Amino acid sequence: MSELAGLLFDVDGTLADTERDGHRIAFNRAFAEAGLDWSWSVELYGKLLAVTGGKERIRYFLDCFDHKFEHPADLDGFITGLHKAKTRIYTDMLARGLIPLRPGVARFIREARAAGLRLAVATTTTPENVTTLLQHALDPTAASWFEVIAAGDIVPAKKPAPDIYLWAMERMELSPTQCMAFEDSQNGIRASLGAGLRTIVSVSSYTQNEDFTGASLVVDHWGEPNQPFEVLAGDAGPNRYLDLELVRRLHAA
Repeated sequence: MSELAGLLFDVDGTLADTERDGHRIAFNRAFAEAGLDWSWSVELYGKLLAVTGGKERIRYFLDCFDHKFEHPADLDGFITGLHKAKTRIYTDMLARGLIPLRPGVARFIREARAAGLRLAVATTTTPENVTTLLQHALDPTAASWFEVIAAGDIVPAKKPAPDIYLWAMERMELSPTQCMAFEDSQNGIRASLGAGLRTIVSVSSYTQNEDFTGASLVVDHWGEPNQPFEVLAGDAGPNRYLDLELVRRLHAA
């Protein structure tokens, strides 16, 4: 196994638990702005998360949950407009500090950066969502800490396809054996494993019962010295929170 050089992070659910009280709320507000009577409940949104990507999620909702809606002539443009409104609302929520990072995220990213590891994002959310979260929940300059931000429609096939990870590693000129991925969902780990990456999973409120076969470690969150994680699968040894020593050990296993 090559020496660990790069860390590739998913965002939604991994760095912050954004889905239920972030994206879902923003979608509903965008629908209301557009005069639509759609309201995605917590339960329904959990079902919609089977599909990655916001525009794809709206289309999935229309295809599978609302057969009565009369499609406009330009359905693609209609969906794109809704998604742009949702992104505006969501990034405003981020800018107001309404969506914090999950336990251990800020500490670990700072530790990895200080140690000289190369950082990247590999996500299906839009680039603006990523940079706004990093700037307001981590550090005003945090977006510049990441060598590559692979996000949104930068590749046509979204997770569970491995393309976003392959694209990021190609830009970094790193191989899968030099990297570790961080995910929270079954679609995410299918993408990371499909790209040949060892993967650490921290389950989110929506993904805690999903199948994470193949993960190097599954925990409830990354933990802090005074807030230990719970190991759900794998071996963390004596560690009670995620740190660089544990990640290096899992990478070399």
